[in-house]
Amino acid sequence: MLIQSHLKINEKLQSRLQMKKPLIAVHRGSPGGIFIENTIPAYVAALRQGGDMIEADVILSTDGVLYTFHDGNEQRLCNEKTNIKQMSSAKIDSLKYFNTDYRIERFEAVLQFFKGDVLFNIDRAWDYWPEVLKLVDRFEMADQIILKSKVEEKHLRFLEACTTKYMYMPIVKTEEELALVKQYNINLVGVEFLAPTKDSLFLQEDYIRSIQQQGLFYWANAINFDDHTVLYAGYDDRTSIMEDPDKGWGVLLDKGVDIIQTDWPQLLSNYIQQRSCKKIDELT
Repeated sequence: MLIQSHLKINEKLQSRLQMKKPLIAVHRGSPGGIFIENTIPAYVAALRQGGDMIEADVILSTDGVLYTFHDGNEQRLCNEKTNIKQMSSAKIDSLKYFNTDYRIERFEAVLQFFKGDVLFNIDRAWDYWPEVLKLVDRFEMADQIILKSKVEEKHLRFLEACTTKYMYMPIVKTEEELALVKQYNINLVGVEFLAPTKDSLFLQEDYIRSIQQQGLFYWANAINFDDHTVLYAGYDDRTSIMEDPDKGWGVLLDKGVDIIQTDWPQLLSNYIQQRSCKKIDELT
């Protein structure tokens, strides 16, 4: 049972979940033109296109400065072969993105810009949560930040030891992983389930309901990392756009998931609205 301080931290998230279902989480924001992924302009574009929450990747420089960037994309985005996590802040600050003079965003600048309302899911930062949370505390934004990690006991022990019970969502591949998470006194608010095949237990509607009955949100991934990785049984952006949204996003809506992560917030938002209007028309 969450104590009162937990409930205060979770208030903004719970209010959004009660007002709208599903929420649209936007993967790295909405890049396009001179707007680059994991930058403030891309995050703003995502929200203007119907996004409700931003998924942001965070890295740490060799001298302890946090940036929003998904490492491994240095050459694609900046024509730089060195992994960004092996660079100093001076080196990172000197880099420019292709096709623009825009530079890699400091996490501190992102927090300053969005303080007050926007929910963020922070990914790939689990090895430097202390640095991340130092900034979150400075800006008093614990109610806007959802931490995410793979299920590893060192991460769970860290969260349990925190005085502030930050919102947390594990990336879960098995029932055993979820059972392990529940052993810790942490602020578990939802679960990101990986379900590569259609017969996965995590895809069954009874199972989804059981998660929600525990007061947790159910997060489904519609994003496509590449041509081969399947995160959620093919009910994804590619199927929805290139074939039929009823076969992708529509299945997620039918299953009643709480949050859908996508790279295409405007298309998903339009589909949800059109589907709602169609159902109203059928009833009148």
